[in-house]
Amino acid sequence: MKKQNPATKALFKAIVYIALIVMTISIIIPVAWVFMASFKRNAEFIGKGTNPWALPEQLQWQNYVTAFVDAEMGKFFLNSVIVTALSLVILLVIALPAAYALSRFDFKGKKILNIAFMAGLFVNINYIVVPIFLMLSGANRMLGVEFFLDNRLILSIIYASSSLSFSIYLLSGYFKTLPKGYEEAAYIDGCGYFKTMVKIMIPMARPSIITVILFQFLSFWNEYIIAFTLMDENSTLAVGLKNLMAVERTATNYGIMYAGLVIVMIPVLILYVCVQKQLTKGMTLGGLKG
Repeated sequence: MKKQNPATKALFKAIVYIALIVMTISIIIPVAWVFMASFKRNAEFIGKGTNPWALPEQLQWQNYVTAFVDAEMGKFFLNSVIVTALSLVILLVIALPAAYALSRFDFKGKKILNIAFMAGLFVNINYIVVPIFLMLSGANRMLGVEFFLDNRLILSIIYASSSLSFSIYLLSGYFKTLPKGYEEAAYIDGCGYFKTMVKIMIPMARPSIITVILFQFLSFWNEYIIAFTLMDENSTLAVGLKNLMAVERTATNYGIMYAGLVIVMIPVLILYVCVQKQLTKGMTLGGLKG
């Protein structure tokens, strides 16, 4: 094989580093500006001769208090926490056994199930949200209840079911890379299929599980269309933020509006910082063959 020219290799690395630096700056600057703007007084946005890049004259913590209390962002935040946590629990309870069975066992109907799950990757749930709403409202009318709409549990089930295909696809790819020797040793020690999955295989698939949790957390936390369609009093943070932005933009209270944006971003940033290494490991090891 022909060796690569050192000068060409150095040029390629320089281009890659420049591209990464530009991409990092393009992400950090807007996020930092939103954090900075969330502490400003309204006059610092619309006053004559104001500089949008200037630091706040004084930290306006009242913007966050107003966003939490007056705009009820605290209630929306709690709803998002409950819905996201429930969705992740339901998703993992279903996806982990399904992915393990599809990747480690042969049985009748396996190919059909694989095709069905792969087909689910091409279905965008936002396109079928109206039929879902009609189905749930019809169930309410038929049973004479108000259970199926504005219900955090129902919303969590819908979120989890819409993410099953991707989660099973990612987890199956990782389970396939694990050596069969671990399972054989567990069977010799008297472990059944379920105990082997729970005690041996799932802990070994932790990087892939963390990857699924992070991806789906971002999806559930930021989802707007389904929550806006199905929820009312128990709306999530994305719906609350949209309402807050509409009200505060009309009233030209930009500091409060940006404080709402920060409230939405903080949990995502904290989670990403905590699981960054595991996320990278989960994304790379899934493509290796053991």
